[in-house]
Amino acid sequence: MLGGGKHGAARARLRIDLRDTIVYAIGDVHGCFKELERLEQKIADDASGFSGRKLIIMLGDYVDRGPDSAQVVEHLLQNPPEGFQRICLAGNHEKSFLDYLDGVLAREAWLATGGGTTLRSYGIDLSYLANLYSASEIDQMVRSSIPPAHVEFLRALPVMAYSRQVVFVHAGIRPGIPLRDQHERDLMFIRKEFFDHAGQLDRWVIHGHTPVKKPDLSGRRLNIDTGAYMSGRLTAVQIGAGRARFLTS
Repeated sequence: MLGGGKHGAARARLRIDLRDTIVYAIGDVHGCFKELERLEQKIADDASGFSGRKLIIMLGDYVDRGPDSAQVVEHLLQNPPEGFQRICLAGNHEKSFLDYLDGVLAREAWLATGGGTTLRSYGIDLSYLANLYSASEIDQMVRSSIPPAHVEFLRALPVMAYSRQVVFVHAGIRPGIPLRDQHERDLMFIRKEFFDHAGQLDRWVIHGHTPVKKPDLSGRRLNIDTGAYMSGRLTAVQIGAGRARFLTS
């Protein structure tokens, strides 16, 4: 995996060279491991005849809502499909998960956004624990149950990858602000200010975060979050040779 960062440090913003490269950006996985496996196989088949660099960019939100968050994170820790490089970006659900683990976000607030399925994927039964332990004891047990390698993976995720023409990011960007000055929270959480912007963006922005029934192209914004945990459809966009097309699980 390409990327970096440390606990407490600003997340990396990766400048990438896409010359002689075919890119597959994948939308919000949200614990849908089977869909991710199927989509990766389709991507591998689709790129089999390409002789240049092959790059998968994951747009964030690997955890919560779907059933297999732990398996998704473990999968992303392993090597990408043969012949590919992979960049995994941070989404708002990774931030919320870490905020809970760090004691910044209350457990109830995290559970309200889908954290319960993440805990179950790690074999943690909150209803059972609630009959035996105090709230603080439960939090301590949960925090000690998440594999350190998973936590460090989530901490190290970059928040953006960009080339001269394209930005890959979880939620979007704040229009009119240079990429280097974009607030990290906006890159993972923004909606209204990004979608309401009527002017032309400086670069194409490939993003997820806001579920849509099918990939949505509006101006230079391309949303590929097709709500896999609800629809069963995980979507990728292939970008190469000046064109784009979609693949789905």
